Amino acid sequence: MLIIAVFVSGMTTLAIELTASRLLGNVFGTSNLVWANVIGLMLLYLTVGYFVGGWLADRFPTRIAFFRIIAWGAFFGGLVPFVARPVLSGAAGAVIGFQAGAALGSFVAVLCLFALPITLLGCVSPFAIRLAVSDPASAGKISGRMYAISTLGSLLGTFLPTLWLIPEAGTTRTFVIFAGVALSVALIGLIRQGKAGRRAAVWLIWQPLVLIALTLTAPGGALRPPPEGRSLLWEKDSAYNYIQVTELKTGLGRIIDGQWVELWKPGTRELYLNEGQGVHSVYHPDGGFYGGTWDMFLAAPFVNTPPFRSDQVKSLAVIGLAAGTISTQYTAVFGVDVNIDGIEIDPDIVEAGRRYFGMNQPNLKVIIEDGRLGLRLTSGMYDVVAIDAYRVPYVPWHLTTVEFFREVRERLSPQGMAVINVGRTANARTGLQDRRLVEAMTHTMQQVFPTVHTLDVPDSFNTILIGTLNPTTPANLAANLALLPPDADPLLRRALEAASRAFVPSSASTVLFTDDRAPVETIINSMLIDYLLQ
Repeated sequence: MLIIAVFVSGMTTLAIELTASRLLGNVFGTSNLVWANVIGLMLLYLTVGYFVGGWLADRFPTRIAFFRIIAWGAFFGGLVPFVARPVLSGAAGAVIGFQAGAALGSFVAVLCLFALPITLLGCVSPFAIRLAVSDPASAGKISGRMYAISTLGSLLGTFLPTLWLIPEAGTTRTFVIFAGVALSVALIGLIRQGKAGRRAAVWLIWQPLVLIALTLTAPGGALRPPPEGRSLLWEKDSAYNYIQVTELKTGLGRIIDGQWVELWKPGTRELYLNEGQGVHSVYHPDGGFYGGTWDMFLAAPFVNTPPFRSDQVKSLAVIGLAAGTISTQYTAVFGVDVNIDGIEIDPDIVEAGRRYFGMNQPNLKVIIEDGRLGLRLTSGMYDVVAIDAYRVPYVPWHLTTVEFFREVRERLSPQGMAVINVGRTANARTGLQDRRLVEAMTHTMQQVFPTVHTLDVPDSFNTILIGTLNPTTPANLAANLALLPPDADPLLRRALEAASRAFVPSSASTVLFTDDRAPVETIINSMLIDYLLQ
């Protein structure tokens, strides 16, 4: 029973840690800052647990005390999602409204909820060693065995929730399942300790009953309600993301050239991931111009030397397909003869795209894979390689390096180009922009492409960088816009008009991203902290 208890405790500890990241990721995202805080505090709680466990083992060296500790640790672990829910629900509104103080306070409060379960479960290994050692000569062998068993349990606690339980059962039930397993081991262990142990088990039998009752009666629904003016169509905890699909109840628009223009019609669907700070895909059955990053990707081929015609676009690769807005727009404008390879790491996002975003074009081949590896697995040459693989606010570092862009260049046709979505921020008081990431990416792309263009997407924190194989100028796009035939697709015309207004002078820093050194997260973390402090 000691061996089983140590194994299950190690498994439950790691499962709680990994599931905690999903619980927090629904509201605060999965940035490096979030991960660092989760891992750091869990290690702190375990450190306290090791000290406390050793002290308790010497003071109360009984198996009844040992199994009681496991029972309470498991029970508190199972309570976490139910206690955290109202705190996180309030935090969701603070994050959406950029209320940094409230969001940070909620984040710290939720992390503190893990102090009791992780500290108590941290007591298990030193306590078990104390109970198992009867001969000092075997202390080393026994302690090594116990820590090996605990680590073996941690391996199962690493893979089981992320690869199976969270996608299938959800975050809350994953907490309860692991807590239930640990509680069962604790109660069985108590029952095996004679009359006193059975009496202790009876006093604790209410714990699994409370968790079961909470699981059956806790309010359901989305942890993060959809943004105002939207209804929730679908949500899911996948192996990679918390996914929400929403639908607009009323239209959205903005003033363009002095006139109010409705860009998103009622019934437009949006894809939100994790903390919901960015719309990753948008779709309306009637199609149309969305006034966002996707339209800039559509316009990118027309920076080629004029005259450039729509029928010259033959192929496209999308790294970060999401629910297929880019591929849908390309098919609508350039026709089904355009061969599109869409690379997306999350199969559940692909499912959402097919169910709710019309991502069923016959010319689209979906590749479920990480972006860089997925590009290597393709065999075609492309006129455009579009890179839109955000985990807001982060661009995966391996999609930002000189070596990566060289791989992209090798897959481009003679008129080909790489187009990537990059983030920036702005000071709300002064209006000054923080373009460190944009400028570093520009410098990196300039090592591979003769020309790098910069387009700032209006009313957003997004900048589109276009690297072309041949020397090009922004005037090319304006010239190609003027050469569009009268019967050109209205979506294409509006996309070119928007892109022609979005050009800004390209500026490069001295920072270079390579496979050996790519401080992407360092730059983004600094930008993010500065923005939140403002």
